[in-house]
Amino acid sequence: MRGLLAAAAAIGCLPGIAQAQGALGANFNEHYEDVDYRDLEKADARWVRLFVPMPQLDRGAAEHGAVKAILDAHTRGYKTILTLKFPYNRGDFPKAGTPAFERELARVDAVLPLAIGKVDILVVGNEPYIESREKDRDLDLNAFYEAMAKRVIDYRTKACPGTCTTHLYMGALNRLDLKKNQTASTERWMAFVKATPELDGVNIHPHIPAIQASKPFLDYILPRMRPEQTFIVTEFSLVWWWQRNMKGVVAPAFADKYAAPRNAQNWQIIKAALETPFPKEQWDDFLRMSPWFENRKHYVANQMKMFRDTGRLAVATYGFKQGSSMSKNFGPDKTPWLINSVFAPATIRRNADGSAAPNYAIFEDFKALQKGK
Repeated sequence: MRGLLAAAAAIGCLPGIAQAQGALGANFNEHYEDVDYRDLEKADARWVRLFVPMPQLDRGAAEHGAVKAILDAHTRGYKTILTLKFPYNRGDFPKAGTPAFERELARVDAVLPLAIGKVDILVVGNEPYIESREKDRDLDLNAFYEAMAKRVIDYRTKACPGTCTTHLYMGALNRLDLKKNQTASTERWMAFVKATPELDGVNIHPHIPAIQASKPFLDYILPRMRPEQTFIVTEFSLVWWWQRNMKGVVAPAFADKYAAPRNAQNWQIIKAALETPFPKEQWDDFLRMSPWFENRKHYVANQMKMFRDTGRLAVATYGFKQGSSMSKNFGPDKTPWLINSVFAPATIRRNADGSAAPNYAIFEDFKALQKGK
């Protein structure tokens, strides 16, 4: 028994080993300007996640808004996640030794001294299988991300020896509920994670049409990792369910109460709220009176239970605030990310002190989920 306990203790002290804790935090994506500590305090959130598009670091890593914001959160005592995003939607991944490849390594080198030993989790890659052209999602993608990960690992080994406070994950896999996205490349992705002791595990982004669609993600990643490895979920939502309902007719009770046309579509009500933000009661009524939302208003709580029940979730972060990219050019075919948010400054009038108002139902569940974590 002593030998088992000693071995367990030794594993816990290894660099890169993070104990599963099942925390829920605030995801801001690239919108570092939306980080408002008043919101975080109201929701009892202790984790903050941002991503940084790597080409933007050419203007100076230390001055980038996302880097500054995540380090500020760290100094204020928050747990932090920074994701390194490599956008390749316009060309194939560069080969090792080419100028383009060296440029990417230089970007990584620029951010590592700022992040290692400060952020709690550094994620190599945001959404590799979305931020690339479909024809390029082959083993060249793997070679590129593996090289970037090895650069991060080598730096951390030298700069932060022993038990480093910065844990490393590869991320993130999308739409694993669709068999077509389980490929030779995703198999190699998971094999690399499993074979690399410095990695804590993998990141997933289950943006899905139904909660049941998150199960294939877990069924795919968990058997393909070492038993001590964990997973993180820096983005998750029912956004594809919300989108299916955007062209549906608004609830008659809402139309009658607020003198809206009975044939108005849901996206038109949202657009009206974006143009002139509603009083909180009106926005709450829009969601509460809409069966497509009301019947799924506890999605975040239900989804977190599924993640936590695995015993392997390190931390998840959920869309925290309606950002500017969500409301720009809103129309019938715009992805309605703004329905997800814990705080709704774009569709609800701000509070008297200028702070954002919380979103219906989601805020209460988010706050309740902080207890004991």
